[in-house]
Amino acid sequence: MSTIFPVGKLPLELMQRLLDFPIPDPRVRLGPGIGLDAAVVEMGDRYLVIKADPITFATDAIGWYAVQINANDIATTGARPRWMMAILLLPEGRTDVDLVEKVFQQLRSACEALGVALIGGHSEVTYGLDRPIVAGFMLGEVSPDRLITPRGARVGDQVILSKPIAIEGTSVIAREKREELRPVFGEAFLDRCAGFLYTPGISVLEDARIATEAGRVHAMHDPTEGGLATGLWELAQAAGLGIRVDGDAVPIYPETLALCQHYGLDPWGLLASGSLLIAAPPEDAQAIRDALARSGRPAAIIGELRPPEEGGWIERSGRREPLQPFPRDELARLFE
Repeated sequence: MSTIFPVGKLPLELMQRLLDFPIPDPRVRLGPGIGLDAAVVEMGDRYLVIKADPITFATDAIGWYAVQINANDIATTGARPRWMMAILLLPEGRTDVDLVEKVFQQLRSACEALGVALIGGHSEVTYGLDRPIVAGFMLGEVSPDRLITPRGARVGDQVILSKPIAIEGTSVIAREKREELRPVFGEAFLDRCAGFLYTPGISVLEDARIATEAGRVHAMHDPTEGGLATGLWELAQAAGLGIRVDGDAVPIYPETLALCQHYGLDPWGLLASGSLLIAAPPEDAQAIRDALARSGRPAAIIGELRPPEEGGWIERSGRREPLQPFPRDELARLFE
């Protein structure tokens, strides 16, 4: 029988096979691949950076969310997000004027805050949906000498983590599971967790800007679905390198740990937008970490890129274990 895939990303092995094809246009500087956050196309004296990403889980801030998620991946290339289109698929029997206006207002206000122009898209009430879905398509631009891609990481680069992990997952759990969590944790705790969407926030635009101004950056990656563990594996995979991770150095908010312990989730595999992985030479890594910390973004040096034959490893509490991507995000497992 054919395998039926669970909710979440398609298996990495399948995607590696499907994405292994030549790109006939020589202007494409970066095409599809594991760990590659956005495509890059040469356009004369500028590179156009292109990203598409949907928001498929229910959230009361779905329009705002779609802008942030797409802008984050543009920022990992060193580019500035400039233009966005959005596809709104709205649930049959549940869509009214208030819902449509709310999503559009979120899209407009989020774009305005980031200096992004909302230039079009599509909207419809769609058969079979029980919740809104927003698919974003964003473009940015960067000069050729400032382009950064995940393939630029080098052996010996240190890996810096900006902000503790699973910020996004913490907020989504608090928002979507509030009713059943209220008797356990109380309103104040859940309000704080839900607010992680904005403070510390899931945007990494400023993190990327601060990092590139503070020192040389060889690669950046936005860990999202599959959490930190998958993001680290993808960072190494994109560069064709091995990686050693100091698990004891990875910061996690106590609120995140409390929610994960309550549901039996692993925070290393939980939605991680809000954190940024930065690969930088050792002589620059400390300056980048310090610059992020001075801006109010707790940062830590959590690993080092190694020769490919060494593979991927996590070292914590005196033990060594293989670094493996999560087959699906812990949030998908929770909501299944």
